[in-house]
Amino acid sequence: MREVRTLYVDKGEEGVRLDRWFKRRWPHLNHIQIQKLTRSGQIRVDGARAKPDTRLSAGSQVRVPPLPDAPPPRAKGELDPREAAYARSLVIYEDEDVLALNKPSGLAVQGGTKTTRHIDGLLSAWGEGLERPRLVHRLDRDTSGVLVLGKTPGAAAKLAGAFAKRRTQKIYWALVAGLPKPGQGVLELPLAKKGVGDREMMVPADPKDPRAETAETEFVTLARAADKVAWMALWPHTGRTHQLRAHMLAMGHPILGDPKYKTEASEALSGGLKLQLHARRLVLPHPSRGTLMLEAPIGKEMKAGFERFGFDEHEADPEPFSRRR
Repeated sequence: MREVRTLYVDKGEEGVRLDRWFKRRWPHLNHIQIQKLTRSGQIRVDGARAKPDTRLSAGSQVRVPPLPDAPPPRAKGELDPREAAYARSLVIYEDEDVLALNKPSGLAVQGGTKTTRHIDGLLSAWGEGLERPRLVHRLDRDTSGVLVLGKTPGAAAKLAGAFAKRRTQKIYWALVAGLPKPGQGVLELPLAKKGVGDREMMVPADPKDPRAETAETEFVTLARAADKVAWMALWPHTGRTHQLRAHMLAMGHPILGDPKYKTEASEALSGGLKLQLHARRLVLPHPSRGTLMLEAPIGKEMKAGFERFGFDEHEADPEPFSRRR
C-alpha cells in the first residue's frame, strides 16, 4: 500500500489495542514495524499521536501511512529459505532411504499446543508427499543427538520395525551428579506415569502395578570429575518415556541440567547448564543393505558441561559396552 488512508474503527472493535487492530488487517507487519510507525507519528488516532497499546473507540479515525507490501504467499508446506537451509545444516547422513539429523537441544521433534517450530515442520525442506521424510522414533525436546528418519514409506516401515523389535543399539552420553557405584551394570526398574500435564513424571513402580512398564538401562562410567560428576554412557534396552532421566534419578545420580528429574545436589551442580543428555550413537539395520552406524557430535549445551568439568569428548571409549560382553 503506497498511499495514506483514513480508516474508521468498527463497533465490534471497541477497546481493541491499536497494534492488534493493525495486525488483523496487515498480518505481515511485525511489532517493531508498528512501533516505529507510531513513534514517528505516521500512525495517528483522531489526529493525535498514539502508542501501540492505545485502546481504540468505535468510530475513531486511524491514519494509515504507506505500508510495506506483504511477501508473496508460499505454497502450503513450503519453508522459508532460511529455515530450509537450517534443516539441511542438521544432516549427518543421507542416502536414498535414510536421513539422519543431529537434533539440537531445545528443538522438539513434533509440534504441540505451544510448539510451532519443530523437526517435523522442518522436513518440508525435502519436499511434500512421498518426498517428505518420515519420523520413526523420538527424542525429548531437550535431548540432543542422532535422530533417524525414513525417506520412503518402505524404508520408514523397516526402520520403525527395527526400533519396535529392539534391533537397535542406542548409546547416550550423560553427565550425572556423583559417582555411581558400581560404575557399570544394568538397572532393571519398572516405570509408571504419575501426575498430569507439565507435572507428569515417570516414577519407579511395583512390577505388579498394572500401569508399570518394564524398563532396562545398561550403564558404564566413562570418566569422573573428582567425586562430583560422572560422564556416563547409557544404553536403554527399552524405550520408555524419560527412561534414562528417571532411571538415573532412581539410582541417586540425576542427569545435570534436568529441570524435572533432579535433587538439590544435582541442581546445585548444574548451575545454569541445560540438560546434559546426548544421543551419541545409533546402530541399526539399513533398510536395504548392511548396518548403519550413526554418530552425532555434541552441541553447545553439552560442550558447556564438558568444559566446566574438564571432560574431553575425544577421549571417549568408542565401544564402551564391549567390555561387558
